[in-house]
Amino acid sequence: MFSRLFLYLVLTVPILWNSDAEAEKKNGFELNNASIPVSEVMSGGPPRDGIPALTDPKFLSAGEANYLKDKDRVLALIINGHPKAYPIRILDWHEIVNDSVGNQHFVVTYCPLCGTGVVFDTNVGQTTLYFGVSGLLYNSDVLLYDRNTETLWSQLMGEAIAGKLIGTKLTQLPVFHTTWKDWRARHPDTLVISNETGFRRNYQKSPYKGYKKSKRLYFKVNHKAPADYHPKEQVLGLEIDGVFKAYPFIEMSEQNLRKFNDLVNGKALIVHWDEEARSAYVTDGAGKDLVSTIGFWFAWFTFHPETRVFKAS
Repeated sequence: MFSRLFLYLVLTVPILWNSDAEAEKKNGFELNNASIPVSEVMSGGPPRDGIPALTDPKFLSAGEANYLKDKDRVLALIINGHPKAYPIRILDWHEIVNDSVGNQHFVVTYCPLCGTGVVFDTNVGQTTLYFGVSGLLYNSDVLLYDRNTETLWSQLMGEAIAGKLIGTKLTQLPVFHTTWKDWRARHPDTLVISNETGFRRNYQKSPYKGYKKSKRLYFKVNHKAPADYHPKEQVLGLEIDGVFKAYPFIEMSEQNLRKFNDLVNGKALIVHWDEEARSAYVTDGAGKDLVSTIGFWFAWFTFHPETRVFKAS
């Protein structure tokens, strides 16, 4: 019922805002100091917290996670030597997970409409921020909000776009977007979120069935991506000191290499590609994992229309 209602709202009732008073407030959030055009902040359908973020979730060992299949996609990371995994089948329904390892607090975010998984350090100054789902979108991408100040944040900009903390940037952490089989093989000691979340959701079904294969976007974006690729072709995107580059999966598949060297804005990189897992990540010459984002081609391009694009030789 929830998934059908959500998709109905997404497809049919993006809210239109006409008066100046309405334009300054959406889903209860003040937008009068917004750094982006208020007219481009759209309602995704659900109200604030209509998609419930997770806080202090339960975790299972890899051997206990019987609800997962080998091919299931996960966002995964290593924090202070501790590997953890967050299945997309959970994130489709919650989009945000507030978590911590020791004193390291972080938030795992996923936008099903953009296919983007991004993890941020939430220790900002002397304060730990806790995030929820605003129900609002910018360029089809989820807008988070912190419960501390009710500031709105753009996931793909990694920046506060309205509210008390406007202009503040969050520190992005390296994250892997791969299969459960691949991550479990590389990190057999990993923990993974339990499907006992405290919410009644059917984690065996996605509310976005068919969306990835369709060329249709539910919401308008500022910059239409060139038709070189399917709008939802997955790409690995990265930034090196203001220079952006995208590595489409189809190009890396044609490259037929497990890893290859590249140079972006004068920095030597190693791009790692796994054909079986349909996954990629980037390291520097010393093997250090660098921040990158896997998402749909249309989403990366609309936020970074100046992006360079890797082509298979």
